[in-house]
Amino acid sequence: MDVPEVVVLRLPLYVRALTQLQREGAEVVSSHQLGGRLQMTPAQIRKDLSYFGRFGKQGRGYNIEFLLDELRDILGLTREWRACLIGVGRLGRAIINYTGFAPEGFSIVAAFDSSQRHIGTTVGDLTVRPMEDLSHAISDQRVTIGIVAVPAVQAQSVIDTLVENGIHGILNYAPVAPHVPMGIVMRNIDPVISLQSMTFYLKDA
Repeated sequence: MDVPEVVVLRLPLYVRALTQLQREGAEVVSSHQLGGRLQMTPAQIRKDLSYFGRFGKQGRGYNIEFLLDELRDILGLTREWRACLIGVGRLGRAIINYTGFAPEGFSIVAAFDSSQRHIGTTVGDLTVRPMEDLSHAISDQRVTIGIVAVPAVQAQSVIDTLVENGIHGILNYAPVAPHVPMGIVMRNIDPVISLQSMTFYLKDA
């Protein structure tokens, strides 16, 4: 299925909005109401969803429970995703201790660092392991996602190691733009870039 990446990136926003509506007790939502929550046009929402089938009825809107189940299935959120984290400095420790991953099906099952200062320490429920253990851990613990929270100068080599060990999904918090082979899905999380794009709109305010 040839779905534009920008559409895929919006699907989790729909899941979040629908989940909130469900918690509020709503059972049906229109594209207009959903668009109001997400600051999107109803036409854009209908177009996005049309890539995956027909979910609503003209004039009646979308059944929230049904649409939420379908979108979670499309996104692969009906299974557990096991991740490892590399880099247990302040950022890495915050990521491990973040409680929002588990309810959505993401489990950080192993943590690694190259510093003897961190190896052997405990973060959350995990004991930090040396990088030499990475290959075995990925295989033994069925890890499919790597989370990178190392300094910028180390990021490329860490990402290369993850790819060499069969990881196809990488969440990168290092402030660099690493190179990865075709077929590797990488998302870069950089708050500085987000702030810089924000100031474009604020500079003349």
